[in-house]
Amino acid sequence: MTTRPSASPVLQDGVKRGSHSLEPKAPPTGGGEAPAGRPEFFTSTATSAGAIPLIDHGPVLLTLNDDGVANLHLNRPDAANGLDLELLEALHQAILRIHGDGRVRAVLLTGEGKNFCAGGDVHTFLAKGEQLPDYIRVATTLLQAAAAGLIRLNPPVVTAVQGFAAGGGGMGLVCSSDFVIAAESSAFLAGATRVAMVPDAGVSVTLTQLVGFRRAMEILMLNPVIRAPEARDIGLITRVVPDAELLPEAWKLARQLAAGAPAALANTKRLLWSGLGRDAEAAMPDENHAQAILSGMADAREGLAAVIEKRTPSFTGR
Repeated sequence: MTTRPSASPVLQDGVKRGSHSLEPKAPPTGGGEAPAGRPEFFTSTATSAGAIPLIDHGPVLLTLNDDGVANLHLNRPDAANGLDLELLEALHQAILRIHGDGRVRAVLLTGEGKNFCAGGDVHTFLAKGEQLPDYIRVATTLLQAAAAGLIRLNPPVVTAVQGFAAGGGGMGLVCSSDFVIAAESSAFLAGATRVAMVPDAGVSVTLTQLVGFRRAMEILMLNPVIRAPEARDIGLITRVVPDAELLPEAWKLARQLAAGAPAALANTKRLLWSGLGRDAEAAMPDENHAQAILSGMADAREGLAAVIEKRTPSFTGR
């Protein structure tokens, strides 16, 4: 059910994947070195004897355990679980499948390999050239559907983060989760404005509600690399655990939630999400419109090229 990552370097939203470690290409305004000392490879496997594979191949896997926990697993480790159209479509379909399965009492979202999710593939973005706005419209729509789907699910969603959660994909999924458990070596990076685009997946609303307006402005405009302890302290995530305890602790929490009163938890979740003020889904069309416009500008192509070439971009406002 799992595939070991290859050693070929892949760039996603400013994250470089090498054979031994991932390092963010830190912008002049923030950032730092990659987390050190994390395990070479993370994998999520069903630990229940009664596990039922619902989707057992492809870029997204889905397993239902007899304790009611559905493990939703990103399975594109060779690209740091970067969100291409195939993965996004598979993720949306898997979430819809969970939504229609009354046996699911809690969801555990995990990612194969060294990183939870490194966002969008900047190589693919740059290769699209003038067709990038059309590609972005489709990708953003699918990502928004996945993020909204996690928020709308009745079962609570626990996300386990190792390595990096970066870009609209990584940060978007984190911000759309109900609980986030992070390995102490993990880190978070927004990254959208580094390539002259805007955050999506409802992050303009969810991140602000999680960390506050001023901190969200800093995270989204200056793109600092946020270490797991800081992410916990500012409210971006729920808990930090030692690397070796990430999956056991995430499974423990998911099973605790699965053993709870499902209707009470579902309604509590609904009330909390709907109490955010402006609904995250209401912000998504605005994000999508801005993303489509910006991705067609020269600055977006310059930002993508600068990330790939590991240099400081030169933006002109065109």
